[in-house]
Amino acid sequence: MYKLIFFVPQDHAEPVKQAVFATGAGQIGDYAECCWQTPGSGQFRPLAGAQPYLGRHGQLETVPELRVELVCRDELIVEAVAALKQAHPYEEPAYDVWRLADF
Repeated sequence: MYKLIFFVPQDHAEPVKQAVFATGAGQIGDYAECCWQTPGSGQFRPLAGAQPYLGRHGQLETVPELRVELVCRDELIVEAVAALKQAHPYEEPAYDVWRLADF
């Protein structure tokens, strides 16, 4: 099992979550589309060569974002990350994939 954590602008959270859930990620037992989400603020400065979804080259940008956490079965993680990248508005979405231990 893996935990997938990603950061997404609040106004794009639902379509990105639905793309990831469509792969089967976020299922816990008999419950689907399970996740934890917390609001926060993302920060970035687009460098030369970047094609930012928002913001301007060289200028610091701060965006209201959600941190979304969900579990994902081993055989689905590659597809879930691909769906995340495809649906996310950012050129370089921030995400973590953690392997979970089962005791």
